[in-house]
Amino acid sequence: MGLQAQQAAVAEYLTRTGGELFASFMEVESGKRADRPELGKALELCRRKKLPLLIAKLDRLARSVAIISNLMESRVEFRACDMPDATRFTIHILAAVAEHERDMASERTKAALKAAKARGVVLGNPNIQEAGKKGRAASVAAADRFAESVWPIIESLRAEGLNLSETARELNERGVKTRTGRMWVVQTVRNIEIWRY
Repeated sequence: MGLQAQQAAVAEYLTRTGGELFASFMEVESGKRADRPELGKALELCRRKKLPLLIAKLDRLARSVAIISNLMESRVEFRACDMPDATRFTIHILAAVAEHERDMASERTKAALKAAKARGVVLGNPNIQEAGKKGRAASVAAADRFAESVWPIIESLRAEGLNLSETARELNERGVKTRTGRMWVVQTVRNIEIWRY
């Protein structure tokens, strides 16, 4: 489920339930990693503001029973848009299934790469210039995805009459970071508006 589909799932859930988006966090780390800085920031904001954490899809959050267990013990209410009525028991079972699937996918990938190497297939990218172009294109795409994810928050703050400086201050107070993990300033807010228009 791509980023746009996840954002659409959250928007649809909020429309259906009459909820309102307070802040948005985009985690780019793999669901199998325990180090999830954006998740940590989201949980801290939810604890501070006493807000529920809304997740587009449970298996995008984590493919580890330990991470889900820690989240459930974090004293932050959370809901997954794809399973809004799931019980704690159901979530534990689904996390275990997701973790198993993650491990199986990893084993299948390793076996396929080993077999390809045995057949003489050259792994890696022999065309470094082409890889550089693709890397730059991926970086631009990531910047676009980030801008798209924060635009609704910025747009709503600007619609409330906040100027660029006030908008940057409010984003910082909400714990929203820039794409590079820094604090918002007037220019970073302006950059998102330039991207939008």
